Amino acid sequence: MRTILKPPFTEETARAKVKAAEEAWNSCDPERVALAYTPDSQWRNRTDFIAGREEIKAFLHRKWAKEAHYKLMKELWCYTDNRISVRFEYEWQDAGTGQWMRTHGNEHWEFAEDGLMRRRDMSANDYPIAEHERRYR
Repeated sequence: MRTILKPPFTEETARAKVKAAEEAWNSCDPERVALAYTPDSQWRNRTDFIAGREEIKAFLHRKWAKEAHYKLMKELWCYTDNRISVRFEYEWQDAGTGQWMRTHGNEHWEFAEDGLMRRRDMSANDYPIAEHERRYR
């Protein structure tokens, strides 16, 4: 059983929370990822507005069906009592075209008292790269 890190965050626990999120997302397992969020979690992911774990799972299934060979890096940007902001970068191959892509972005997270994320606000940009330009494997 894993320990859920709860707010208020320290630098150490905020870094650990970011690392745990990175590992979960790199699993590309929607069921695993969704467990880090409250049952009624609210997301803004680019132009998608998502509510609750079932919508999160459906979104992630669609995402990873398109974004093959997904590999993510998250980095702590800042934190407060129950909020963490991260910058991220990930690479993926478009399952339809085979084009490699790199995505850069920022996320702002807000946590409930039990340590589950109740709000995720994400902005990102994608651009094409050649396979030899990949940073993450």
